[in-house]
Amino acid sequence: MRKSIVMKLFLLTASLCTVVIAGLFIVQSVFFKQFYVQQKVGSVQKALTAASREDGNVKDARSAFRIEQQFYQTYNAWTARLDPLGNLKYTDDFEIEVRLENDSDAPSLSGKSIGIPLYAVMDVEALSDANPLRPDFFIKSGARIAIEGILIDNQLFPQRIGRSASNLRAENRLENEPLVRKEYEVVPRFSSPTEYHERYPSVLVHGTVTQVRVPNGSNESRYENHLFLERIKAFQADLLYGDFNDTSDTVMDFEENNIPYKIVLKRLTNQTGSDGFLIAMTSLQPVNEAANIMRRYYGYIAAAALLLVLLISFYYARRVARPLLQMNNVTQKIAKLDFTSSIPVNSDDEIGSLSRSINTLSRMLHVHIVRLEQDIAQEKRLEQTRKEFIAGVSHELKTPLSVIESCLYVLRDKPDSPKRGYYFTAMEDEVKKMALLIADMLELAKYESGTYRMELSPFRIDVVIANVCEKLAPDLADRRLQLHTRFTPSEVVANPLRIEQVIVNFMTNAIRYTPEGENIMVSTNENEETIKVCIENKGTRIPEDQLEKIWDRFYRVEGSRQRSTGGTGLGLAISKQILDLHGAAYGAANTVDGVLFYMELNKSGKT
Repeated sequence: MRKSIVMKLFLLTASLCTVVIAGLFIVQSVFFKQFYVQQKVGSVQKALTAASREDGNVKDARSAFRIEQQFYQTYNAWTARLDPLGNLKYTDDFEIEVRLENDSDAPSLSGKSIGIPLYAVMDVEALSDANPLRPDFFIKSGARIAIEGILIDNQLFPQRIGRSASNLRAENRLENEPLVRKEYEVVPRFSSPTEYHERYPSVLVHGTVTQVRVPNGSNESRYENHLFLERIKAFQADLLYGDFNDTSDTVMDFEENNIPYKIVLKRLTNQTGSDGFLIAMTSLQPVNEAANIMRRYYGYIAAAALLLVLLISFYYARRVARPLLQMNNVTQKIAKLDFTSSIPVNSDDEIGSLSRSINTLSRMLHVHIVRLEQDIAQEKRLEQTRKEFIAGVSHELKTPLSVIESCLYVLRDKPDSPKRGYYFTAMEDEVKKMALLIADMLELAKYESGTYRMELSPFRIDVVIANVCEKLAPDLADRRLQLHTRFTPSEVVANPLRIEQVIVNFMTNAIRYTPEGENIMVSTNENEETIKVCIENKGTRIPEDQLEKIWDRFYRVEGSRQRSTGGTGLGLAISKQILDLHGAAYGAANTVDGVLFYMELNKSGKT
């Protein structure tokens, strides 16, 4: 039902809006942008016509720069005046005067002084006082330079300038790149290079710089528009090589960095003929921005209309299909085992009856699934507890059983041995230890299943440590280990039997991994609220990346701490469980030449 109504309304409104939006975009893309460009170009052309009438007001570089600034501020376009050969006029503030040497290859230039506009071969920033390389620049008064260029009507148009003829291809040369590129473009048009040079003679002359003029202050910015100057030089190259012959106003397209530009050329004439050109260049980026803004504006209108239509159609579709939509949403959640939602029942018809049935089914499924998950979780905990119990008992019972087995072998081989009573006593002690150990493991397993609670009481920790050290004295003597103790009378709140078991595990671990003849240090440090028990042994250190893993069940450190040293890997795991029951801080750390195990127990009265 939802599909038949909502989809039909959606298709109808989407088709209508698509037609409207398409029409708006067609009109905008075909007419608006063209109209805007035509208006922009027409405005610049009229401005150039008006500027041509005021050409007589321009006398020098300063007045030319002022008029160019006014033109840009008014029409948002750059403009410049060119002479009939395409040179930028009024550049006497940015040029050099060169006294040419006598040269048989260029007799028409021998001994003459010529002015070379520097904008054609370099950037004005190179001669700025702020340029740290200016003192090393070879263009300076009195310097001898080499000039390579083309000779047209006995006028030299420099292509390259260098310190000498050998430097004309060096990186620090000055070059009119558009003119050089144009030469490479024109040469293939001739049948041979000789024919080209007959038409456009190339000359190489030398001369001495007699004067360097550099613009100052704001006038310098006239030569900082490198993009516009490059187009002027490119136009001059086309003009000199005969690729520009238009006698009327010309509009050209140009693009740089994906930004389109329009170049407008107006030829100036006087009574004697051509008097030069007015050139203007304007960016069309504002046109594209305006077109994009209009496109977004139409998009907002179309989106608003589409939204309004969709809201109206959606209202009626939802009014009819709301109960079925609610059933669909709730049943999808039930399929994903999400029973947090129910279907509102607002009627007594067939839909209302179906909604009540689905709600009842959802509640029943929820109750049964929750109960099943709880049973599964409980079963997993019990299974894990059984596994850990069996592993722990196997580990801790191994030593007592070995002692009993050894005593039985001795009694079997020597039933009349004078130590018969001693062996029975030893076996009785081990049986008692096993009984106590089994009881402890059952309590530990009970805790891991979530039902065990540790019974705490105050006791002297130094007494417990002393008793453990006394019990383990034979093991220390067997391995010729030196035991050093440093502890003061201190009372803590914990389970004394479990803490003793932890200390035994720490001490046994230290004895097992300490080389013969080395030292074991046992100490207590009193803090504000806790007593820190430290057991440090000299010997092999534990890799840093394994310090956290040694508390895992059955984990063994590689290297020197191998199975041959004894133990099954459960002692530290059991200690961890006991200390976790106490909520005590504990850990292991490498020292300079060994390993330190520690635990922190609450002082009496600080629980």
